[in-house]
Amino acid sequence: MGGLTIDYVLKRVGMFLLTVWLGATIIFFVPRLMPGDPVTATIGRMIAQGGSVENADQLIEAWRARFGLDASLPEQYVRYLGNLAMFNTGYSLAFFPAEVDQMVARAAPWTIGLLLMATIISFILGNAVGALIAWRPTPRWIRQLLPVTITFTAIPPFMLGILLIYLFAFQLEWLPFAGAYERGLTPGWNLPFILSALKHAVLPATAIILTTMGFWALGMRGMMITIDGQDYMILAQAKGLRSGRVFLRYGIRNGILPQMTALALTLGSIAAGSVIVEYIFTYPGLGYLLYQGIVNSDFNLIQGIVFYLILGVSFAVLIIDLAYPLIDPRISYERG
Repeated sequence: MGGLTIDYVLKRVGMFLLTVWLGATIIFFVPRLMPGDPVTATIGRMIAQGGSVENADQLIEAWRARFGLDASLPEQYVRYLGNLAMFNTGYSLAFFPAEVDQMVARAAPWTIGLLLMATIISFILGNAVGALIAWRPTPRWIRQLLPVTITFTAIPPFMLGILLIYLFAFQLEWLPFAGAYERGLTPGWNLPFILSALKHAVLPATAIILTTMGFWALGMRGMMITIDGQDYMILAQAKGLRSGRVFLRYGIRNGILPQMTALALTLGSIAAGSVIVEYIFTYPGLGYLLYQGIVNSDFNLIQGIVFYLILGVSFAVLIIDLAYPLIDPRISYERG
């Protein structure tokens, strides 16, 4: 297992389970700190919109009992943990009778297809830019040009998204400004739908890539500057190895480790960090679904989405941690 011990693996799995439990506990209590509950909020919106709700008090009481909101908080918590252990996140309170799992399953492919790929592209481009800026053999004109690519880091993604919509959707009319695909198309593995989905993903993906790649570039630049003076780098250069090999095998390989950990953590916060971006582009991903859950005080929907995010990032960190010895042979978890 490349230096891994069974004891270490068991400890990491135990830490993974503890992290998931703590995260699940937090997301249970935080929404309930808000005043009111989703049933009362739904009835209130109906009344505010000019509707007439007869026997509102009895209706609220009946629906609170239907969703178990009339039980004590400890009872709700125990029932909640039992359902999560079976991966049952229950019904949406605001969009009943839709089930949270079904809603997440419909939204997840859009988030994975857009935001996951945008994050990975940003990670690759940002690390390449940062490494080239810090690498002394890089031509001077390239080192002067590359910093321009990270100037968008200071702009919030949603602000850049609005700018891109104005330029490319309204002024030039090259790209659509909302939705995930053209109306009338049937979702599936067919060319018209795939091309339409790619076309709708260009603007939100570009906003995310341009505003996040600078962070990866700055982190990688710092790592490469530190690595450049290491003994193994000096020895590799003294042995006359090709500059490209030294750059990739000795520089990038050693500098990428902290970046991989940051990537695993970033992937878990994709949907949470993209709420405003998906809202602006009306993109039907997990971020937009989480926004709907928040504005509707939908406890089950919020808990379901965030639980799967916690599960995903915890699992990603576990895999990355166990894979470290494969990336860098110097790392070993065997006891001396």
